[in-house]
Amino acid sequence: MMISSQNIAFTPISLSRLPSHRLIPSKPPSLPFHPISAVHSPKSAMRIGSPLTARAAASTAGLSDNISDALGEVDIFSAAGAPVMFKDLWDQNEGMAVVALLRHFGCVCCWELASALKESKPKFDAAGVKLIAVGVGTPNKARILAERLPFPLDCLYADPERKAYDVLGLYYGIGRTFFNPASAKVFSRFEDLQKSLKNYTLKATPDDKSSVLQQGGMFVFKGKQLLYARKDEGTGDHAPLDDIFNICCKVPVA
Repeated sequence: MMISSQNIAFTPISLSRLPSHRLIPSKPPSLPFHPISAVHSPKSAMRIGSPLTARAAASTAGLSDNISDALGEVDIFSAAGAPVMFKDLWDQNEGMAVVALLRHFGCVCCWELASALKESKPKFDAAGVKLIAVGVGTPNKARILAERLPFPLDCLYADPERKAYDVLGLYYGIGRTFFNPASAKVFSRFEDLQKSLKNYTLKATPDDKSSVLQQGGMFVFKGKQLLYARKDEGTGDHAPLDDIFNICCKVPVA
């Protein structure tokens, strides 16, 4: 399939309709970007003083110690439309979970990441790691992606008000969405992008067009402990799932 300008065009938005407080953040981003490598856990066999451990631990440094409690109180929706609390998505005691916050459901890069998550899901399942995907939009938009990609409904959730994105301090704005150099990474994955868009439709785009400016991120939890956090610097700047899987495997699963 060839990707035409018709099926990857960004939905036009009116700047006058965008909340000004989201275009210009009131304070600097709290979570800097750090390369993915490894993660420190008290139960891990990794050396605490190793450079890889230090870099991974630093990736969570910008988030408060009680970030899991704050995130847990966020209410979102299953793709089927049922309300659900974030804390109910995985075992808050010892459960391992990878939480992938996608962009909006009509984003072509969101479809590419969702496709990669679907392909990796059996591997994560076998390792005892729950894979959770959250996107921006209403449940009916989530179902469009789930039905047409396809993607498993039981691990897809909708956050129409971007509550989880706000709690985690993920990037938002025109510059991050359209002009960030990190977005160039998507060209190295052009074949994967092309394959994932076989049944793509713009109908999955949220009705609230300001939502198209939201960026995503990737997070790894063991119970309430945040082991790893990464913000997408720009559209299509996704964390490599092989690296995320390796992080999960370095932590003992109960």
